[in-house]
Amino acid sequence: MQSLVDGHALPVAQFDDTLLRRNDDTLLSRSAMIDGLGALVKTATVFPGNAALGKPTINGSVALFSDTTGELTATLDFHLLTKWKTAADSLLAATRLARADSSRILIVGSGTVAESMIDAYRSAWPDALITVWSRTRSNAAALAERTGTETAHDLETAVRDAHIVSTSTMSTEPLIHGAWLQEGQHLDLIGGYRPDMREADDECIRRSRVFVDNHSAAAEVGDIHTPLANGALGSIGPDFRHLADRSFTRSSSDEITLFKNAGGAHLDLMVASHLAASALTIS
Repeated sequence: MQSLVDGHALPVAQFDDTLLRRNDDTLLSRSAMIDGLGALVKTATVFPGNAALGKPTINGSVALFSDTTGELTATLDFHLLTKWKTAADSLLAATRLARADSSRILIVGSGTVAESMIDAYRSAWPDALITVWSRTRSNAAALAERTGTETAHDLETAVRDAHIVSTSTMSTEPLIHGAWLQEGQHLDLIGGYRPDMREADDECIRRSRVFVDNHSAAAEVGDIHTPLANGALGSIGPDFRHLADRSFTRSSSDEITLFKNAGGAHLDLMVASHLAASALTIS
């Protein structure tokens, strides 16, 4: 997590997304340049129909380029990079925003990201009770068995009971309702990456203090874009550029905090640069 903090202090972080749709399938390309780290292009394919074939719904490739010459310096495993980048971003935010005494964590979703978040949250809250909920109960049960967690059958009850709620779904309709939230909770939204995707309703936004990984990236995704457009959210709160000051933290034990992990390519570049450097050191 420290490498991410350091990366946000580097100058001229530029990034861009290109999104293409074909029916239910998505091609998402993200690129970034940061002075001192270089450049990266990451392309993801999201094919929901793969689930019926027993194949991953998300695949892709990653290329890392030299900061000084622009030469290709590494190609990285897409799934490995995504796992560590996504988990690191959300865990970094949670260690600043969630209450240190959190003891009940709810994971909403049952895919690869959900599993990586179980590992991530256990590293910071090793004694917490972790519960999994999914719209497909058999998937939640399978994930719970693999990870030694418990399953939740009623989402509202599970949200009301949790100290930390982490969502990683592809929902286009809000799953988490603001009426369910309790004082002191932390909400970690990961799944929505398009303007038409929502994991939390407007009441969640109204009742929470909203933090994001990056203002520009977050403003393009549904959980932030729509509330900004309809007035439910007046302005976005601090992003990761404020990690070094006191603004990226909860203000009281009763405050409800909400973090939107929009996953900008500059974050991929920070983690990819670290992974590539680590591999060279080991070799």
